[in-house]
Amino acid sequence: MTALGDTMTVLQTADLMESAGVLIAIFDQDDRLAFANRAFREAWFIGDNEHLLWADLMRRNFVESRGTVVKTQDFEGWLRSTLSRRGKTGFRAFETDLHDGRWLWMTETMQPNGWMMCVASDITSIRCDERTLRQDRDDAIKASQTDELTGIPSRRFVMSKLEDLLRDEGKGQSKTGCLAVLDIDNFKYINDRFGHSFGDAVLKDFAATLQNLVRKTDILGRVGGEEFILILPNTMPADAQTIVGRMLEAVRKSRPLPEQVSFRYTFSAGIAYGETGEDTADLYRRADLALYAAKMRGRDQICLDPNVRMSQLGA
Repeated sequence: MTALGDTMTVLQTADLMESAGVLIAIFDQDDRLAFANRAFREAWFIGDNEHLLWADLMRRNFVESRGTVVKTQDFEGWLRSTLSRRGKTGFRAFETDLHDGRWLWMTETMQPNGWMMCVASDITSIRCDERTLRQDRDDAIKASQTDELTGIPSRRFVMSKLEDLLRDEGKGQSKTGCLAVLDIDNFKYINDRFGHSFGDAVLKDFAATLQNLVRKTDILGRVGGEEFILILPNTMPADAQTIVGRMLEAVRKSRPLPEQVSFRYTFSAGIAYGETGEDTADLYRRADLALYAAKMRGRDQICLDPNVRMSQLGA
């Protein structure tokens, strides 16, 4: 196709989106608004030349009590929890209400590179009792997928995504990625010395610190106690080490409680590389063994599964 033909196609696509009768937006791999039709911009109060991060858009509208209705006393906690699930699946659908009284059916379609298309349809005409029932259903699903203490995904959610990473969908397309098993160092000592409320604060700080460094396509979840896992789709081991290395440094600098400014903590990590068709339990076992090696070597470090071949390092 010629350059002129490409331009015409882009213009025609934009015109179609404007006249589609639904609200449409496209977000890039950093979750920054790349395109939105007029209906979407008006619903979420976005200027014609604004290309905000989704988090900044939601934060601004929450302060102004407009756009999406967010029922919480802790917006930043709500935002962290929502970001930990946003864009973590190829397609999802849910319902949301706006401050102007509209009720929307939202869909999010993700590409492997992190780009997302959001489409919203007005379903305000649904009876109020049906709407309440559907809200309760969505809230129950969200609760089952969320770790109550930290607000990030639960074991159920992240393990299902790990299975998705390795599942052979029969399309001739191989999927790869890394699994990192993360464990806070000396956590029992922290609980015994400072108490469980302090330990809970460390767990919440750990989740929040790491979530700030997670890419849009990555999935961080708590699987139990002080153990977390990080799924990194389409990522080679060397890149995974770099990402987890940044997390190690951020946690070293973190101070979870103002009244204990001298307190610091660390974590250890084991990383394994997986491909389509591999066994989920085996991948987890290899990452867990690498974690054990990191602990034995002195903690506060990363170890790579020794079964990774040189061709898989990706360096």
